[in-house]
Amino acid sequence: MKIETALTKLFSIEYPIVQGGMIWVSGWKLAAAVSNAGALGLIGGGSMEPELFREHIRKCRQATRKPFGVNIPLISKYAEQLVQVTLEEKVPIVFTSAGNPAKFTERLKAEGATVVHVIANVRFARKAEAAGVDAVVAEGFEAGGHNGLDEITTLVLVPQVVDAVNIPVIAAGGIADGRGMCAALALGAAGVQIGTRFAASEESSAHPKYKQAIVEADDTATALIMKKLIPVRLIKNKFYQEIKSLEEKGASITEMARFLGKGRARQAIFEGDLEEGEIEVGQAAGLIRDILPAGEIVKRLVQEYQLAKSRLP
Repeated sequence: MKIETALTKLFSIEYPIVQGGMIWVSGWKLAAAVSNAGALGLIGGGSMEPELFREHIRKCRQATRKPFGVNIPLISKYAEQLVQVTLEEKVPIVFTSAGNPAKFTERLKAEGATVVHVIANVRFARKAEAAGVDAVVAEGFEAGGHNGLDEITTLVLVPQVVDAVNIPVIAAGGIADGRGMCAALALGAAGVQIGTRFAASEESSAHPKYKQAIVEADDTATALIMKKLIPVRLIKNKFYQEIKSLEEKGASITEMARFLGKGRARQAIFEGDLEEGEIEVGQAAGLIRDILPAGEIVKRLVQEYQLAKSRLP
């Protein structure tokens, strides 16, 4: 049974569920599997060079006839080229994040793309709407990976953004099952974006050790760190303890950046180094107890949503 909202109409999908475009996780296999299940799959361009990004787009198009999209973090050094590849390959749905949405929105929309931007507070939601985006993702600081500085939770962020803009709002951060999806829609969201639950899927391109770390995580497994540099939520490990110690000693931004170096996220997520790598995971990991096919995850989300909705007084 379809769940119709402003989001399903915008994207021509069956269920108001978006799979997050995560670095080192969201390749064409995951995006196609999610889209084939009736939700919206996204290819995460943040960890790809332009030609690899093109390859994933083409393979995804071969693997699904249903709508899919891409996510382009605007802080990527390849952002301009990734946008160009997106236009050349005529990808119909584009999510942008970590930057100014005004930079590419007009250009993308001129070529017929539907554009969505990820925000972490009301001010940026209004700026995104003014830039012409078709929807926004309101991401609470429960989410894994890079986060907003304001530390606003999804529960309070979503209704404020819904009240502030006239475009569809997609709730994100801390959502891993149908109960969270039901709550998000009750807050006025037109749909949900889910990351960590799909990271622990069979089609996720992440390392098996990373997926297992999600399954083994509990409610206190993650923390938000590096607030001086760039706030990141990750699982507490050796790297976390070392960077936390630096923060507590009052290390400068330069010192922290030097210690962070490059490739920490790849090290953990793609290569499986759970000691020295940055295990970017959301608080929702505490709700996840298995690694499933992406299509089964979508099916469960819908069933859980319907059950949660039926239990409301």
